[in-house]
Amino acid sequence: MSFASPTAVRESRTLRQPYPNFNVVVLDDDVNTFQHVVDCLVKHIPGMQPDRAWELAHRIDGEGSAVVWCGPKEQAELYHQQLLVEGLTMAPLERA
Repeated sequence: MSFASPTAVRESRTLRQPYPNFNVVVLDDDVNTFQHVVDCLVKHIPGMQPDRAWELAHRIDGEGSAVVWCGPKEQAELYHQQLLVEGLTMAPLERA
């Protein structure tokens, strides 16, 4: 009985790079009220609760800006545009 020599099996590995996330950043300005910022965040950012929106509004006021959402580019572009249309002052999208 004869055995064939073992054949090397090449394992094909594909390295998958995750899609990059992008930050949606609201900037402080002298135009928008806290209430307007909160209302816009709750309206346009999925899952945003009023308490969290108030925290972010205070951070925007105190630190000059805040990341209000982070995730895939297409969604980030949508939320960025919606907040911009509402009159919020927005930083350009930035890669997280």
